[in-house]
Amino acid sequence: MKAVVVEQYASIDDIELKQIARPAVKPGSVRVRVQAVGIGFVDGLKVQGRYQTKDPLPFVPGTEFAGVIDAVGDDVADYAAGMAVMGMTRSGALAEYIVVPTEAVSRLPDGVSPEEGASFRANYLTSYYALVERAALKQGEILLVLGAAGGVGTAAIQIGKLLGARVIAAASTAQKRDFALGLGADAAIDYTQPDWRDTFKTMTQGHGADVIFDPVGGPISVDAFRSIAWNGRHIVVGFAAGSIPALPFNLPLLKGGSLLGVDLAQVPRREPAAFQRCMADLNRLLGNRELKPAIESVFALEDFRTAFKTLAGREALGKVVVKIAS
Repeated sequence: MKAVVVEQYASIDDIELKQIARPAVKPGSVRVRVQAVGIGFVDGLKVQGRYQTKDPLPFVPGTEFAGVIDAVGDDVADYAAGMAVMGMTRSGALAEYIVVPTEAVSRLPDGVSPEEGASFRANYLTSYYALVERAALKQGEILLVLGAAGGVGTAAIQIGKLLGARVIAAASTAQKRDFALGLGADAAIDYTQPDWRDTFKTMTQGHGADVIFDPVGGPISVDAFRSIAWNGRHIVVGFAAGSIPALPFNLPLLKGGSLLGVDLAQVPRREPAAFQRCMADLNRLLGNRELKPAIESVFALEDFRTAFKTLAGREALGKVVVKIAS
């Protein structure tokens, strides 16, 4: 089968598409013929060895996928060949086939495309867990979404609106702001402008943000925290800007604000009940089409480098997807 193989941590230009052995199905697992793979910011860090944990070399990158089961382990009863599924794993998705434990997949709801299924779990689980379980976002509160046109930002917009919040999308270009407004954001703001905090203060009539959803990091994070409402919650999701900000401790004191971290990789192990609760809600919302992943950039497997570069350059609108024809 074809697969993207990382033999040494390197730039995306040095990583190749190769022919490798198709994986054999194991007890308690299913083999999926992959149709689509969702690419996230973390995937780009992993191939370069820049993520906080490193996958043993060699490895096939890619964590989110959707496709059709073509084989199951002898002891598997809940899944069968021919079933459409979506899933998430540590690595291995950027290939024509992948073998994963049954708990790593769920059935793809009727009417949901493989591209949508491969774009759902990481972004929407991160946003839902962050806004519901961590920040307890309430109806009528003001939600400021940084990096609002990216995959996880677009998920936060949709979930924020479902929860009844007033959503203000922060993005760096007019195209990205228009995209966020099209997804349901109530207003949009250009956070590259020096006076953006004054504009935001006017937008919120001096109230500020009850919840800040932050996958960006860098200087913008500290500026945003300075605009937090009393008892506001700032959710740290990631550092797409490339630098980790240093927050002066007097700001949480003066604002009565909280800094909340979200590391999705640890949630299933540390909070299994919350994980199951979130997944059940999200699968229902996806199946009902109350949530629909925003996908604007779809690439062939042979163009995987362009997919990674589009994401790294923060050029993408919504989720970046690699479509696999097999």
